[in-house]
Amino acid sequence: MSERLQPGDTAPAFTLPDADGNEVSLAAHKGRKVIVYFYPAALTPGCTKQACDFTDNLDALATAGYDVIGVSPDKPEKLAKFREKESLKVTLVGDPEKETLAAYGAYGEKKLYGKTVTGVIRSTVVVDEEGKVEHAFYNVKATGHVAKIIKDLGI
Repeated sequence: MSERLQPGDTAPAFTLPDADGNEVSLAAHKGRKVIVYFYPAALTPGCTKQACDFTDNLDALATAGYDVIGVSPDKPEKLAKFREKESLKVTLVGDPEKETLAAYGAYGEKKLYGKTVTGVIRSTVVVDEEGKVEHAFYNVKATGHVAKIIKDLGI
């Protein structure tokens, strides 16, 4: 089980391929706040709802100084299909090795339909301009989570 991040921790650095195969790194966002959210799989109902919610609120988040990066274990080809099918505007990156997911505490044991399984733990980490964790939310719900983040961040 990976360690969960706490406010004040340094956010683990990452460089991952986006839907077009271009590298996206956390370091490239230094000086801006970043919402990094982790979801189990592209093109599934809950993950689609969450990605669409982030896309629908992207302008408000960007105006408040936040960039949004969605991380899943999917390969870039699947992320591209997801982006096209749902007209997503959020940056989606793939972590097939699950190293970034584990570093953020978003991969490990979880309950699924009453059984304990190992997989992606739906999570959101807000990183400040200096690369420190501002907020870390774990085991979040796909529906209503973006609205809760906006409320918690005072946007």
